[in-house]
Amino acid sequence: MALFGLFGTRAQAQQAAIEAAALRSDRFRQAREPDWQRLDAIVTAMEKGRLRRLSDEDVLALPVLYRTAASSLSVARETSLDANTLAYLEALVRRAWFQVYGPRLGLWGWLRQFFGGGWSAAVRGIWPELLVALALMVAGTLVGWLLVASDPDWYHALVPFADERMPGARAEVLRGTIYGNTGQDGMSVFAASLFSNNAGVAILCFALGFAFGVPPLLLLVHNTAGLGAMLWLFFEAGLGWDFVGWLAIHGTTELLAILLAGGAGLHVGRSMAFPGNRAVLVAAAEAGERAAVVMAGVVLMMVVAAILEGFGRQLIDHAAGRYGVGGTMLAFWLAYFFLFRRRAGNGSAA
Repeated sequence: MALFGLFGTRAQAQQAAIEAAALRSDRFRQAREPDWQRLDAIVTAMEKGRLRRLSDEDVLALPVLYRTAASSLSVARETSLDANTLAYLEALVRRAWFQVYGPRLGLWGWLRQFFGGGWSAAVRGIWPELLVALALMVAGTLVGWLLVASDPDWYHALVPFADERMPGARAEVLRGTIYGNTGQDGMSVFAASLFSNNAGVAILCFALGFAFGVPPLLLLVHNTAGLGAMLWLFFEAGLGWDFVGWLAIHGTTELLAILLAGGAGLHVGRSMAFPGNRAVLVAAAEAGERAAVVMAGVVLMMVVAAILEGFGRQLIDHAAGRYGVGGTMLAFWLAYFFLFRRRAGNGSAA
């Protein structure tokens, strides 16, 4: 009988403890539930895009209500309140955190910001590095021209494409590579090889910028040296301006993209080499954020260049049309980058 009484006493104690815990949970919830419900209503309205329907008081109260709910969740975990209360608070705090600290823009909002001035502002922000990259590309082109002019054997070292474009080729053969090739598979292969090479250079120029900007310097010179070699080849055959037109239809976009990638890599490298009063990692992070925006646009430009190279250059088989397309694209990019502004008041483009 004593043993039975002992078990009975324990069962009663456990039941009493359960009832006390339930009572604490009910009181805890009743005391704070109005704030939770208000926070839930505010968060729900924001999730549904109904921010304009919220009053100023609700918007100002959001951070306070979030911290109150987070504190309640901490207390609930420490005192082992019922699972339903814990689950409700965890979900509510997670949703409120996203509205208070989460990203303010969705995909479409980011795209509007990017094309509405963010990309062009990032490009303008690295203009000193762009001037250096431009000087290097011009110098690389001149070096390639002068090397091949002094010794044609340099051509094979600078131009990675093995076809009929080589020193000693007759003018008729060279002319046949830039005119009358509509729909030919060989030209598509060459275009794909050229695009792959230039896209790789653009990516490497940015990716290796952390090495204090030295690799982008070398890559820009080396890549444009091949361009200089090909320019020498066609000008020697009396087809220089025809070749420039053949190149311009996509080259004004593609070479500008390489210029931007090189400038972005140099921007990161310069920030690390000369951080000023900032820590090196802080300077690199700030420069990397701007350079990443530039590179997002470079990817888009490479896609546009690939379309022009794969289709436009083959379909337009006369120099005037090629110069027209290439010049129009160059004018468009320059106008967007250096004339396009965002209004300071509302963030829209001007």
